[in-house]
Formats: sequence, structure tokens, C-alpha cells
Amino acid sequence: MGSLRVTLCTIAALGAVAVSPAAHAADGGVSLRPSSPSPGGDITLRVSGCPQRTATAASEAFVADAKLAVAADGTLLGESRIRSTAKAGTYDVKVACGAASRTSAVTVVRKGTEPSVRHGPQPSAPASPAAPVRAGGGGAEHLAMVDARAAGPGTAHTVTGLVLAGVAATAVALRSARRTRRPR
Repeated sequence: MGSLRVTLCTIAALGAVAVSPAAHAADGGVSLRPSSPSPGGDITLRVSGCPQRTATAASEAFVADAKLAVAADGTLLGESRIRSTAKAGTYDVKVACGAASRTSAVTVVRKGTEPSVRHGPQPSAPASPAAPVRAGGGGAEHLAMVDARAAGPGTAHTVTGLVLAGVAATAVALRSARRTRRPR
């Protein structure tokens, strides 16, 4: 997932949490957005009232444990992804916050049965890359990102141009010298 998309999703999730504080209190300060994701979907977790600066959220529904870190407002924020093989149903989410632990639940729904209510702005078209993807390539990324028109001529271009200009000047001088020696 691109960093811009992750940022927008996080902002949308934060806005949804701010609008519905009752969801926070009902789960002991644990908020999940969306609360009913489908398999393969991303989920944002927000935990309030934790004295630690980090926490871990674990669930059988998650691909990997979510690492939560302190956000600007003092709550803990993190993300995970629902396993693509997760069956529809309710899964416990356990948040380990220092010596304390909290439990919440996430309801995984079949694809295509997500709630019709969406929080925050939705993209009008699928996201597409705007720059080369960092995937190795042995330096090809640098070549793809360099725009020759913006970079201008380099030292090699300058030397080549000077050599060609010198050859042309020498040819013109020799030709004119030959013409002046010939009798008319």
C-alpha cells in the first residue's frame, strides 16, 4: 500500500474515531476501523488510556501482530491486515499495554458484504503509482527518475562538443589555406 494511501486511510480512521467516541468506551478504550473488515482488508487500531508509549495488538484474524505507537494526541495507533484466508465471524483482539491487557473484537465479513456506510473521503479511482517502485533493479530506478531535459548537458557532452568544434575549425582553416595557395 502506498504511503499516501496509508496516510489518507489513517486520517479517515482518526476522523471516524473522533466522531464516534462511544465505540472507544464500549471496548475499554480499543477502537477498530473498520469494525467489520473483509478478508485481506486493512484495519486501524486505536487504544486510549494506556500509560505505555507502545503496545501490541494480536488476533487470529490478523496477518501479523499490530505494533501500536503513541500518536500526537497521546493515544496509541497502529495498523494490521486481516488474513485473506480468514473466515467470516468474530475474532478476539488482545492488546498488551505494559502489564495491563485489553480485549476487543473484530467481525470479519465476507467480501462484498461490507457495510454501506463509509467514513471519510473515498478515492474516485483506483490508486496507481506515480513514480517507479523501489524493487531493486540494479540501479534502474535512478535512470528512470532522471529526466535528461531537466539535468542538462554534463561534462562528457561539453568535452565532445569542444572536440567537434575544434575539428570543424581545423577543417575550415585547412580548406581556406589551400584555396589561398592555388593560383587563379
